[in-house]
Amino acid sequence: MKIKQAVIMILALMMIFGVRAYAHCEIPCGIYGDPMRVDMIREDVETIQKSMNMIDKLSKEKKIDYNQLVRWINNKEEHANKIQEVATQYFMFQRIKPVDASDEEARGIYLEELELMHRITILAMKCKQSTELKHTEEILELLHRFEHLYFDDHEH
Repeated sequence: MKIKQAVIMILALMMIFGVRAYAHCEIPCGIYGDPMRVDMIREDVETIQKSMNMIDKLSKEKKIDYNQLVRWINNKEEHANKIQEVATQYFMFQRIKPVDASDEEARGIYLEELELMHRITILAMKCKQSTELKHTEEILELLHRFEHLYFDDHEH
C-alpha cells in the first residue's frame, strides 16, 4: 500500500511541477503501437500546417495580435518537437533494429528506414525555422514511404 501511495504522490508532484512524462519507455516493455505512432506524426504535421497558416495570416493583419501569434509559433514548435521525439526515441532508438550486415536485403531496408526517419527529423527542424508548407508536405511524403517500407517488410 505504501508503494502505491508513493507512486501516486510522485505522479501528482510531476503534474504540479510540469514534469514531462514521455509516452513510451526504454525498458523495453514490449508494448508498441507502431501504426498509432505513424498516425501521431501525421496529426502533428497537420497541426504544424495549421499553425503555419495562422502565423502567416496573423502576421499580415494591420494590427498584429502578438499574443495569438506567439501561441501559434509555440504550437508549431511543440508539434515539431513531438515528431522528432517519436522519430528518434520511438522508431530509431527502439523499433528499427540493426540487422546482420551479411543480409544485404535486410540491411538495405534497415538503412532506408533510418534515413527516412532522419530526414523526417531534419524537416521537423526546418518547420521550426519557417512557415514554408513544403517542409510539412515532404514529411508526409517521407512518412508514407516509411510506412510502406516498415509495415510491408516487417512483422511488428
